[in-house]
Amino acid sequence: MLNLTSPLEFLLLEFSDIRELQILHFFVFLTVYLTAVTGNLLIIIAVVLDHHLHTPMYFFLLNLALMDLGLVSVTVPKAMANALLNTSSISYPACVAQVFFLVLFEGADMAILTIMARDRYVAICNPLQYETIMHRGACIEMAVSAWIAGTLNGILNSGGTFGVTFCSSMIDQFFCEIPHLLKLSCSDMYFVEVGIIILDSVLGLGCFSFIIASYMQIFAAVLKIPSAHGKKKALSTCVPHLTVVSWLIFSSIFSYMKPQSDSSSGQNVLFATLYAILPPVLNPFIYSMRNKEIKNALLKLFDWGHFSK
Repeated sequence: MLNLTSPLEFLLLEFSDIRELQILHFFVFLTVYLTAVTGNLLIIIAVVLDHHLHTPMYFFLLNLALMDLGLVSVTVPKAMANALLNTSSISYPACVAQVFFLVLFEGADMAILTIMARDRYVAICNPLQYETIMHRGACIEMAVSAWIAGTLNGILNSGGTFGVTFCSSMIDQFFCEIPHLLKLSCSDMYFVEVGIIILDSVLGLGCFSFIIASYMQIFAAVLKIPSAHGKKKALSTCVPHLTVVSWLIFSSIFSYMKPQSDSSSGQNVLFATLYAILPPVLNPFIYSMRNKEIKNALLKLFDWGHFSK
């Protein structure tokens, strides 16, 4: 007979049962985690301390860095602990929390990226009214709305996922991921799966459509700028944002929409890494490589005398 009671714990995917390789995986995860934490903390500290970065664009970038810190902290520390302790278990409440916060930070990420697209649209297409539209109160309200949207998304997704009965406890992923949890259910999952897919698709495609529409108008306005320097300066703030948005959208689509029965464990890990781990690692580099203001602020971080003045 099927076990119709939810397990007290789940068993996550093990990368290897060889102890030396487990230790190697621990150090790989540790390197990735420290890189993500250091990069995002530097962005946060630079924006907070440098008054030249006290603008809406960098305020939203600060929020994105906070979300990325949360996103990478949801999955990587547990993977490090399991590799170090030679275990694969995760408790039921911890799995629920992992799903909730993962979806929360993903949803908040998408919302703040949409807001950043609007910020660039107003700055380039309507510069004379920029300070009137993107005033301090409006920026705070938009940032708070992004966090609230992420929280509601996390509640709905985690509630729908764990409101079922599980017949197995073996998750074919190194963290609790919704598609792999739904595969373990012995309940009729049709309406839950359809509901989750519709909810995430509407939110994701809605945000992505708004971003694309905004950038079509932005690029049309940039082409009308007479000077090459002006075009280059405008594009330097748009290209990193488009890169981050495209990466997050398409990696999430491949991970959540691909047929689970046709994918191997290696593919599952690869796609999960692309949307849940690499963005928090790469975003600080993407936003700082083509941005002189961020570069200067990061250089000033090592000159505390400058900030004291």
